Amino acid sequence: MADTFDLIILGSGPGGYVAAIRASQLGLKTAIVERESLGGICLNWGCIPTKALLRTSEIYHYMKQADKYGLSVEKPSFDLEKVIGRSRGVAKQLNQGVTGLMKKNKVTVYFGDGKLTGPGKLSVTKDGAVTALEAKNIIIATGARARDLPFAKADGKRIWTYRTAMTPPEMPTKLLVIGSGAIGVEFASFYNDMGSEVTVVEMLDRVLPVEDAEVSAFMEKSLTKQGMKIRTSTGVQKITDTGTGISAEIKDKDGKVTTEDFSHVIVAVGIVPNVENIGLEDVGVEPDKRFHIKTDATCQTNVPGIYAIGDVTGAPWLAHKASHEGIIAVEAIAGLHPHAMDVLNIPGCTYCHPQVASVGLTEAKAKEAGYKVKVGKFPFIGNGKAIALGETEGFVKTVFDEATGELLGAHMVGAEVTELIQGYTIGKTLETTEAELMETVFPHPTISETMHESVLAAYDRVLHI
Repeated sequence: MADTFDLIILGSGPGGYVAAIRASQLGLKTAIVERESLGGICLNWGCIPTKALLRTSEIYHYMKQADKYGLSVEKPSFDLEKVIGRSRGVAKQLNQGVTGLMKKNKVTVYFGDGKLTGPGKLSVTKDGAVTALEAKNIIIATGARARDLPFAKADGKRIWTYRTAMTPPEMPTKLLVIGSGAIGVEFASFYNDMGSEVTVVEMLDRVLPVEDAEVSAFMEKSLTKQGMKIRTSTGVQKITDTGTGISAEIKDKDGKVTTEDFSHVIVAVGIVPNVENIGLEDVGVEPDKRFHIKTDATCQTNVPGIYAIGDVTGAPWLAHKASHEGIIAVEAIAGLHPHAMDVLNIPGCTYCHPQVASVGLTEAKAKEAGYKVKVGKFPFIGNGKAIALGETEGFVKTVFDEATGELLGAHMVGAEVTELIQGYTIGKTLETTEAELMETVFPHPTISETMHESVLAAYDRVLHI
């Protein structure tokens, strides 16, 4: 006889486990099915452990810059095993935290491979044993995995995806990073700060191509200044394992093909949704042309009672987007009529050095959408706190609708901007105009004052430049 629930969630990443907690709060008898570790990829092999690594590289970077602060550090070095150990320890601590949250909220956890077997039915297979589950509603939160290149299949030795890059068997001496999105640039930043010689190859015409063009241009100059080789409008055609490293055939924007040797390569060219072998075809759930699951405003699929959230549904592939979708889906199931997700109010963050953060439309996208815009920019060099910290690299850019004063987008590069962007995100969610932002009192001295000055700059009222 099947175990019966009000809601079953397939996948326990930031979308799945948050959905489970919210469902419990609303009185729904809830189960979650996970094939590997509670917390999913983000908590165990993505967002959290990478930030632990980047914190280490940030401190190491400052150690090497100690003289600028009047300090002395003799021959800074690191223990790779301990660096990895700290990162894995952080992931373990949070995994245990999610385990505790499931118990606290009385969510039943099943470990194994989950598969939809019919309307309201799901099976869990582990070690050959099959458990049948039934529920009025099911949420698919299976996430995504790294995309392989056909000529560069990850082997965990010389050719890495993010997973091996987080637990490297050795430190690369000369590293090739294919792809300059958030994952590629973060790993490039980590390994560059730790002493590897890094080359980043990007097929599009700029790094961090989803960001505002001025942010991308700034980051290319900054990464180059840090010692990286940045090659845009360039593609890798072939990877060969030489036994002692890898050989890469690289085609530049002029069509010239060169061969260069590296010790290792990280492939960071996007992700693929995990839709295989979970029974979608058995219940009639329809994916789109790129195999992402299609959903409506409440995250319901074309099949009543089956919902999908997070990376498996498509861009933006962000943990916080998945969590919010999980809440929307659960509240819809509970009959609370939640507001639909507005993707323009979802912030994006890249934790390289310097950091990058944004929300809403870029200047170019705003103009493409037909807006006549007012744009403000303010550099970190004009901010007292940034100067005191020795973090004068960066700027804030804001984009407004000239007709209404609506904040259309905000784009930031510099120290701690991943913490600052939420101020603009709240503003966009509240449908803030320039008037409210101008009247807001920002504390002094803080880097957040650059946000205020950027708004003032858009209306010719900037104070400190």
